[in-house]
Amino acid sequence: MKLVIKNLKKSFGKKEVLKDINFTFEKGKIYGLLGRNGAGKTTFFNCLNEDIEIDEGEFYLLDHQEKKKIEAEDIGYVLSTPNVPEFLTGREFLTFFIDIHKKRIKNLKTPDEYFDFMKIEKEDRDRLLKDYSHGMKNKMQMLVHIIAQPEVLLLDEPLTSFDVIVAEEMKQMLKEIKKDHILIFSTNIMELALDLCDEIVILNKGILREMPKGNLKEKQFKEAIMEALKEE
Repeated sequence: MKLVIKNLKKSFGKKEVLKDINFTFEKGKIYGLLGRNGAGKTTFFNCLNEDIEIDEGEFYLLDHQEKKKIEAEDIGYVLSTPNVPEFLTGREFLTFFIDIHKKRIKNLKTPDEYFDFMKIEKEDRDRLLKDYSHGMKNKMQMLVHIIAQPEVLLLDEPLTSFDVIVAEEMKQMLKEIKKDHILIFSTNIMELALDLCDEIVILNKGILREMPKGNLKEKQFKEAIMEALKEE
């Protein structure tokens, strides 16, 4: 499965945020999306999630040369600021989510099995979500998207709210599930992208391009990324 993007453009007034995006993302890899503040990473995600309308171009899934229109269930979008129903407990939220999506969930598990997978402690499962920390809410948001098993998983700086131990757990979890998804991971932390991601793509001046590592050593690769981000 591939996510194909062709000639995608998006402007706000006279400001061209996405000038001409052409790229193909493949299942089984984690793509690190790097860009300076204001480069348009969130706009790019919002276009793919169809939260905002694109000006030109198209994007679609390609499965063994068969072109497939992207449906809502094909995209999972984990926001940097988690959005969860705070009046429910963790278990109530998870049970409700499973109940309304159970017809399309593969290898359905019990709520506690999902909690175990995400390493959410037993004493936290029946607490109200409003009493969860920012990181715990982010865990719940990520968990429901993983359960839904979308073809494309957009991750907008999802690890910034986690402590060192939990962030490492989440990195290992993403590596485990990447075979089942097209994973695009937006971050401002280059070291995190290099540690976690299989491919690095740069969004700069409205253009998206891959940073091939080739035979470059880590220091040289970092320098090449920095130069790409600075280019006017």
